[in-house]
Amino acid sequence: MEGKAAAKSAPRAEHFSHGADIGVRGRGATLALAFEGAALALTMAVADPLSVRPETVVEIRCEAPDLRLLLLDWLNALIYEMAVRRFLFSRFAVVIEGLRLCGRAWGESVDRARHAPAVEPKGATLTGLEVGFRDGLWVAECVVDV
Repeated sequence: MEGKAAAKSAPRAEHFSHGADIGVRGRGATLALAFEGAALALTMAVADPLSVRPETVVEIRCEAPDLRLLLLDWLNALIYEMAVRRFLFSRFAVVIEGLRLCGRAWGESVDRARHAPAVEPKGATLTGLEVGFRDGLWVAECVVDV
């Protein structure tokens, strides 16, 4: 009996799958277009960008030691603005000079009824973080914790 009681109270550990993370990817003829695409993919993880009115513009500036970290900073700056302002963005414009990014994001306050947000992004991660030129296009991608 003592053996059965001990087995029932012993801790157990196991793995389980979860869909908490999502990969975002932008592609474009220019590096800036790829960064804009990654930002749009971020919005697409939350809601339909077509439902988001580009009423208010938010300016974002980033600087990083390499292009990969510049993408990470850009996406995390957008996630910060989304959280603090309770905003969604549907349009983006990016200028990249060297390792400096000047960006604009147009959007509006979240309207739960109209936007029906599916998830809340927590942060862009180093997982799958990649920026490069492949198959004739710039690609900017990473995994976002949601």
